[in-house]
Amino acid sequence: MKREASIAIPDGDLQRLEAYGVAIRQIRSGQFLARQCLSVSGSTVDPANPVDVLGYELAQLAQWLELRFGEFRKILEVSEEISSELFAEKVLDRIYQTFSSLIPYDRIGCALLSENGQRLSAYWARASYENLKINKHYTADMAGSSLETTLVSGKPRIINDLEEYLFYHPDSVSTQLILAEGIHSNLTCPLIANGKPLGFLFFSSCQTNTYRDLHHDIFLQIAGQVSVLIERSLLYQQLFEVNRQLMEAHQQLKEQSMHDALTGVLNRGAIFELLNSHLCEAGRKKRLVAIIMADLDHFKDINDNHGHLAGDAVLHTVATTIEKTLRGYDHVGRYGGEEFLIILSEADVQTACEVAERVRQTVAALAVPCDGDVIRLSLRQGVALSYDDERADRLIARADAALYLAKQEGRNCYRLAPSGIAK
Repeated sequence: MKREASIAIPDGDLQRLEAYGVAIRQIRSGQFLARQCLSVSGSTVDPANPVDVLGYELAQLAQWLELRFGEFRKILEVSEEISSELFAEKVLDRIYQTFSSLIPYDRIGCALLSENGQRLSAYWARASYENLKINKHYTADMAGSSLETTLVSGKPRIINDLEEYLFYHPDSVSTQLILAEGIHSNLTCPLIANGKPLGFLFFSSCQTNTYRDLHHDIFLQIAGQVSVLIERSLLYQQLFEVNRQLMEAHQQLKEQSMHDALTGVLNRGAIFELLNSHLCEAGRKKRLVAIIMADLDHFKDINDNHGHLAGDAVLHTVATTIEKTLRGYDHVGRYGGEEFLIILSEADVQTACEVAERVRQTVAALAVPCDGDVIRLSLRQGVALSYDDERADRLIARADAALYLAKQEGRNCYRLAPSGIAK
């Protein structure tokens, strides 16, 4: 057999090849400074020496890998930051704060598609300047728009001279408005999550020729994740809003269930429950609770002489008048018919009597209009103070007894129920 001639490699080149192997292994492990061991200067490369050419190409590859690795690291950092937000606007705010390390911009805007995909509405925008021309009030039809093509392709669109673009698309209102803001170049990124188009993210710069294919490629790497994050945050925001509305509706129903439909003050169940709560707290803190049972004088005559609608108007007027006359931390409820229960927190005998007299005088000064006439009103009241952990029903019974006494003694007055405290 014929022996092939072996190729002799100079010792210097052999040492360089060994050094290249070490450098490549280090670069593979992320130690990009190892590329300094390679030939990086094109002016020193001998094209006839394959080891020189190899070293130069390896250096270029290492430099490219370092740039891509840096971008990848930035993308991971940015993705981690924005993924921590739940609400759509917070996600977009975080994008505005963090994406400058990846893509240059003076303005970022987000527009969302309607459910049927026919209209596009500005949803959010932030910029390094004020007086934005395109804000949440701006909407546009998708039909015939150049954005339709961008959405179909699913790829970012770069316009590096918006003035030139407007020259060829003079009817583009959005371009006119964005130019009026001082923007001259734009990177439009379609938002598509799980195959569903959501809208667009617009990166804009006040300079021309800002965006390059590099930015196009970077955003392609993160567009899917950004779209999913925005979709998730929009769903969360919708759920949050629905939950808030349900809570408000629940609170309104609760308020309605606690209030008397005619007078607007607390109903019998609510005022009785509130009295129990006050008595429990007063028992723990060794304080007094005073109540006033108030009853309209001659209410039956009002209904008989003026009708039940007039009687309803009277009850509403009296209830609101009593409520306005009380201190801010006192309460009034309709106990039944024309009878009202007033709860006075932390009131002694003197305070309770003063409030009762003030309520009496205020109601006595009312003149409720009715069919060209006026209805004059007055109240009789029974005042009672709690003592010795007294139950609500017992306290109300004593106030009722004082109320009956006020009726016997001529009405339009108050009487104090006897007790160990009130003597």
